[in-house]
Amino acid sequence: MKILIIGGNGTIGKTLTKHFKAEHEVIVAGRKNADIKVDIADSASIETMFKNLGKVDAIICAAGAAKWANFNDLIEEDYYIGFKSKLMGQVNLVRIGQNYLKSGGSITLTTGILADDPVIKTASAAMVNGAIHSFVKAVVLEIENGVRVNVVSAGMVKDAYEKYRDYFPGHNPVPMKKVVNGYVRSVLGKDNGQIIRIYE
Repeated sequence: MKILIIGGNGTIGKTLTKHFKAEHEVIVAGRKNADIKVDIADSASIETMFKNLGKVDAIICAAGAAKWANFNDLIEEDYYIGFKSKLMGQVNLVRIGQNYLKSGGSITLTTGILADDPVIKTASAAMVNGAIHSFVKAVVLEIENGVRVNVVSAGMVKDAYEKYRDYFPGHNPVPMKKVVNGYVRSVLGKDNGQIIRIYE
């Protein structure tokens, strides 16, 4: 398979890239240090990436930013960071990317535990994650050409534990192998419209 991984150099993305490269052709996309450049907050950049890349069998997005801050410190523009990047960036990957998928191809988006179990300073990030979950369940009712769309929602991964542990007291870090298996299930399985939760 020819698999496009957006954010393939990030905490989760680099592990996904290593895993899928063992048996598939992988193209890493990102804003820097990537095989092909893309800024998912810019729909024109997404369109250009796909035009340069051509048809693929699967699209995985492990990218997207959102503002973390105390609710009373968040201003309207702070919410737009997550809306433009993580939410609309992934929506536009589905909207545009469906036209560059081979028949029966798949798109896998990424959220996280905040959609179901938010912690402090995540009013914006949790909102975005929840919206993506609703989008995935709705879009599969209409998307054509046999395209499957799922989202992987993981808890705090072990590889990011030191950076985020103070935000997640009492949470059990999720082994990266389990997280990778969520993406494998989405790409190689038959799931469609699923929120693949990996929280323990």
